[in-house]
Parts: sequence; C-alpha cells; structure tokens
Amino acid sequence: MLAAFEHIIPTFPLTWKIHSIDASHFDSVWHFHREFELTFIRRGHGNRLIGDSVGDYGPGDLTLIGPDLPHTYVSTLGEERHAALVVQFRRDFLGEGFFETPMFESVAALLDSASRGLSFVQEEQQMNRLEALPPAEKTVALLALLLELSHRDRSPLAREAVVHARGGVPAARIEAMVEVMHSQFESRLTLADIAAAAHVTPSSASRLFARSTGSTISTYLNVVRVNAACRLLRDSESSIADIAAACGYANLSNFNRRFRQIKGITPRQYRPLFDL
Repeated sequence: MLAAFEHIIPTFPLTWKIHSIDASHFDSVWHFHREFELTFIRRGHGNRLIGDSVGDYGPGDLTLIGPDLPHTYVSTLGEERHAALVVQFRRDFLGEGFFETPMFESVAALLDSASRGLSFVQEEQQMNRLEALPPAEKTVALLALLLELSHRDRSPLAREAVVHARGGVPAARIEAMVEVMHSQFESRLTLADIAAAAHVTPSSASRLFARSTGSTISTYLNVVRVNAACRLLRDSESSIADIAAACGYANLSNFNRRFRQIKGITPRQYRPLFDL
C-alpha cells in the first residue's frame, strides 16, 4: 500500500485551503498531496515524520512541506488537546507562473526547497492574523507571509535522497509500527513485537522503517519514550526513577543517557525549565 493520497478542496471562495484543528490527537495517517502545506502548531507535543525525517513538534513550530512529500504528525498520548492551523495551496494558486517572475524569485526558491520540508522559528502572530481576515485579505496576507519566510532562516528536514510517496512507501506497515510504539511504549517492546504489528519479519521491519523514515526503530522508540517522559517531568511531581519506569526504561542510567542524547540535557536539568 502506498502513502495515502489526500485530495484537497480549497476553502470557498479561496483558491487555497485554510483550516484549524483542535482535537484530542492528530490523525496519524502517512499521506501526501499535490499541495504545499504550512502547518503551525498551537498546542500539543509529539513526533513529526516528514519524508525520511523524524523529529519532535511542539507549540510554535512552523513547517512548510512540498507537494508529494509523505508526512504525518503523531501526538503524544496523555495530553488533553492538540491544536494546529494548516494552510494548503498549489504553486499556481495566484495564477500560472506568478512566482516565476523576477520580483518573486525568493518565494520561488523557497517553494523549490520545500521539496525536502522546511522548519521555521515561531510565526504565531502572522498565522493567527491570517485565519481572522476576510477572503481577499487572507490571500494577500498569505502572499506576504510566503515573501517574509523566503527571507528568513530555515532548516531542511528530509535528506536529498528522500523517498517520495510515488516511490512506493508501504504506508499501512509504517503506520502499524508507529502506532504500536506510541500505544505500548511503556512496556518492554521488542523488535519482534513491532514487526508483528506490521505483519513482517524483524529484519524486514528494520529495513522498511529505516528506508521510509530515515530513523531506526530503536531511535524512534526512544524519541517516543523521552517525549512521554518530558510530559511527566513538566506535569507531575513523580521521581525521575518512577518516570523512567513509566516510560519503558528498566534501567535509570540508560534512561538518563537516552534522554541526554535526544534533548541535549539531563532529566534533572530539564524539569526546572518548566517551574513557575
């Protein structure tokens, strides 16, 4: 099964689509579409898979994803709400060749580089303003936002050799592996358990996951567990040892090592960052 194709219908009377999401979790379907996608995270944490890139998402994150680039957002369990503002548009939403004119060459370069997925620093004010405007002003504001982003620093997400949706990514199996890691991370999951969820052998699961996401299964599972630990460090007074055990780590030193590898600091250093 290939990555699911999503058909995008513009928000009338616009020639592009804008919609907000506010739910208990984001639908974690590995999918692609012909449109560019700007996603601004308002609330919630989790993992973001874009092409062969695996990373974290949290409030304030803004990404631009190019056409046909498979992606999904997988919400951290236990958080009450996840909210995002999503804008989807085709390159010709303002007319054929609009961005190929010399005055918009920076926007054309931005859109070209979005084939790998791009990450920006927080852009809350402009994204929220975009949602509130009347249709004509919305379109002008979107153009202004793209122009501004074209002059800002951005970080590419996927590698050059990204596996695009049309290359045959077996979405159902990737989704099954991701789902079992998110739903059972607190248990002692083995590679065999994860492979069984996708109905493949352990060696096939390892190859498939690495080829499709750019991450090993072990690395991704540790990211899921550490993200869950971060939530408990922020929102509970449980001891670090108890949090480690609750997130699937039988060994405290292993938990501390994995946490530092992923977050750059220790759990003990992380917790005070959220004290009021």
